Amino acid sequence: MNYFLKSAKLQSLVLLLLLAGCSLEKKSAVNRGLQNLTAKYNILFNADELLQQKQDSYAASFIDAYDQILPVYQDTASHIANTSDKELDAVVAKANNIISIKEQSHYIGDAYLLLGKAAHLNANYYNAVEFFNYVTRSYHSEHDLVQEARAWQVRSLLYLNQLPLAKSILDSALLDINPKSNQADDVYAAGLQYHINTRQYTEAEEMATQAIAHSSNKQQRLRWTFILAQLQELNRKPVDAYDSYTRVVKSNAPFVLAFNADLNRIRLEDNRNGAQLSRTDRLKRLLRNQNNEDFTDQIYYQLAELALSDNHLDEAIKNYKLSVKYSQKNQTQKGLSYLRLADISFKNQGDYVTAKLYYDSTLLNLPPNYPGYQTIRRKADNLQLLADRLQIISREDTLQALAKLDEPTRARRVQEITSRQMIQQTVAAPVSNPFTNADNTVAQGGPADNNSFYFYNTSAVSQGFTDFKRRWGNRKLEDNWRRSDRYNSDIAVNAVNSTQGVDPSIVPGTLQKSTADVAASGYRQDLLQNIPLTPQQLAQSNTRIYNAYVDIANFYRDILDDKPEAIRIYELLISRFPDDPNLVANYYNLYRLYSGINQAKSDEYKNLILSKFGNTTFAKVINDPDYAQRLNDRDAELNAFYNQIYDLYTHREYPQVIARADELLVQYPDTKLSPQIAYLRTLASGHQEKVQPFRSELVQITSRYPDDRLITPLIQQHLAYIDANQAEMASRPVALVDTDPDAIAFIPAPVMQQNVAVTRPTVKQQQPATQPAVKPTVPTAPPVTVPKVMPPVTQPVTPPVSTAPVAKAAPKPAPEPPSIFNKRDSSRYYFVINVTSGSTNLSSSRFGVGQFNRTNYQGVQVSHQLKPVGDDNQLIYVGRFSSLDDVKNYARGIVPLLPQIMKVSADKYSFFIITQENLDKLADRKLLDSYTDYYQKNY
Repeated sequence: MNYFLKSAKLQSLVLLLLLAGCSLEKKSAVNRGLQNLTAKYNILFNADELLQQKQDSYAASFIDAYDQILPVYQDTASHIANTSDKELDAVVAKANNIISIKEQSHYIGDAYLLLGKAAHLNANYYNAVEFFNYVTRSYHSEHDLVQEARAWQVRSLLYLNQLPLAKSILDSALLDINPKSNQADDVYAAGLQYHINTRQYTEAEEMATQAIAHSSNKQQRLRWTFILAQLQELNRKPVDAYDSYTRVVKSNAPFVLAFNADLNRIRLEDNRNGAQLSRTDRLKRLLRNQNNEDFTDQIYYQLAELALSDNHLDEAIKNYKLSVKYSQKNQTQKGLSYLRLADISFKNQGDYVTAKLYYDSTLLNLPPNYPGYQTIRRKADNLQLLADRLQIISREDTLQALAKLDEPTRARRVQEITSRQMIQQTVAAPVSNPFTNADNTVAQGGPADNNSFYFYNTSAVSQGFTDFKRRWGNRKLEDNWRRSDRYNSDIAVNAVNSTQGVDPSIVPGTLQKSTADVAASGYRQDLLQNIPLTPQQLAQSNTRIYNAYVDIANFYRDILDDKPEAIRIYELLISRFPDDPNLVANYYNLYRLYSGINQAKSDEYKNLILSKFGNTTFAKVINDPDYAQRLNDRDAELNAFYNQIYDLYTHREYPQVIARADELLVQYPDTKLSPQIAYLRTLASGHQEKVQPFRSELVQITSRYPDDRLITPLIQQHLAYIDANQAEMASRPVALVDTDPDAIAFIPAPVMQQNVAVTRPTVKQQQPATQPAVKPTVPTAPPVTVPKVMPPVTQPVTPPVSTAPVAKAAPKPAPEPPSIFNKRDSSRYYFVINVTSGSTNLSSSRFGVGQFNRTNYQGVQVSHQLKPVGDDNQLIYVGRFSSLDDVKNYARGIVPLLPQIMKVSADKYSFFIITQENLDKLADRKLLDSYTDYYQKNY
């Protein structure tokens, strides 16, 4: 009996071996069964486990910013795109294994879904979208598979910021949803993230509720419940939000999540249910709990937020700094505290130097994918423009306030301001000493006093500094300070300074006092001389304030894209200057800015424009959308007429210049080019009349266009020159003599552009054989090629797949080749205006650039030249500038005036900054486009 039993087992084993040895390529029921078995329980199971481990590792390293709505998934923020990942490469290999050798199984679609998930988690969103799209089109009969692919496809599209397509896919998934399906929670979660991204918080709240109801993952439900509470807060449902936070607090949620839920409950509670403790007291009570030691930074941050909301700035600053001090692990929290300190320094205290430092620290600590990171970077980079304009406003306000005082009070107030300014300068410029910086470690986010490194320990440094000074005196920081030949010359000074605490290089006390008095006297005189005591001076002061506010508002609107701040400044302009002749322009700006934010306010300003300024251009643009295009055509026509007059001027046809200018000023009154037309007319008159009538015409232009920022300042320079050289000017037969060698020192010379053949230099390029694809503007995804395993969607459900090596399944794009451009040349910079026309005569535009340069850079070697690039581009480049800061300052000054300076339509020109070395490489349009991409990435 045992013999027959053993024989039967042996026969069965042999049969199985024979079956296993059969070709798996033969289509049969047995092969399909075996391939299904091994594909599902071996390959797919292990691949899913690897994916889950990868998602868990991402979640574990993910640092949430709890002041923002949490992301629904913690999947890819910690991964850098296009870097090798062993686990994800293994998933791709397993998926390709199914596609290549398990072609008879029912899991080919699951394999493509695996490839899509792996691409998504590897931040290759383009590849991921294509894989998911293939699954939804080719396996439409497999409902759960298609729904899962749609949910993941929406997630990838959101990272690519392709919102319309994401909405379309999401709508399809919601229409086809089966509440009993295992994929329902993923679909609702994808919808939740979509509505959060689009700020549709009511719809997002509904999606969160559905996702929680259908999820079987408890930890996932708790995270989504926290998000639901955040959405309920935004939807003004504090009671519901409090209840949702309570569910998180009373669950077994991760401690960080529960802790922040409790913080938010405290913020919402505010004596709810008869609680006697204030929110501040409750937060301070959390500080005493040792379990919260790792969250001390967040508690201090919340305390600072409370103090800031109550306008207790000193208390807020103290708590923000404590938050920075205790942020040892959570860099995001440290960055947020720095951001608040930067905003307080900038907006509340007007301390722009400190604000710049805090903004820089913010950028160092916040992750680049933090919401608003690029806005913060732009604000930090362009802080100088805002600082300059705010300083103008502050100074003019102070001067106007002084003008309203009587003489004795004014003198006393000027003395107080001068004394305070001298104290601030003394504090801002302390004696250079390497030891005195130790106290700044907390403000800079440095280590605390208990650090073992000597120079991080303020107590040790202080003691060392005291010992050093006791032995060596108060020595200046310099090389060779211990040399013996310095002993006799320094010993007496050191003996005195050791008691006075003064650097030995500083002059004796009597001279110090004299120097301070000189500085104070100069500052005092500057104040007294600029106090606007006459109506004309007051009007000029108000003009400077107004222009500064306009620059700030335009900066927020156009550069930072910060609509709320732009709205605040424009409304401040309206309230401060109610009789402003440009009031309608401010109304129009507010009408456009409020559109899409607050439609009621937008309509309010629209109605003000139509009712009070119905005949203006702004009203016509509102009533007739095509009017703007016709207005652009009118501007183009005016530019053409101006170019004709300028051409006549360069050819010294002065009578025709005068006649044509008079016609244009009647035909086109009060346009942006009117001051320039009048200026050309006056220059032509100056070539035909004596200096006195010429001077009178210049004065008339400044009276008619007092607010013009290009021509009026230039004419004021001319008037100063005439007044300083009256005898010489009066002796001339005419005010402007063409053959006078000194004419260039008085007026800008006309620019003439010759139509000559241009020989373009050949640039030796270190480029690869093929140019890289142009990178689309997306969050983090680079351009990728469609994987070779991806068949066209029109093919059958089970497509033929190449048996190429696994590595070809989802090829990585080749790394981007190094650019031929660089930053080596750091002392020769140019500001460049790129005109996208190779045939346009730019002489009049260059003349405008020269006018700006003479007004703002008189006596400085700054010139403008023309460089053709290819057949379709001309570059007006201005320089040289010795530093990047210098050329940026030039750009900040000229860019607002380019609409007046450039006599071509705005869509025909752009601008950038470039070094001499890189400028020399621009030989054709292709290189110009390449540099434009380089400039956007590096400047």
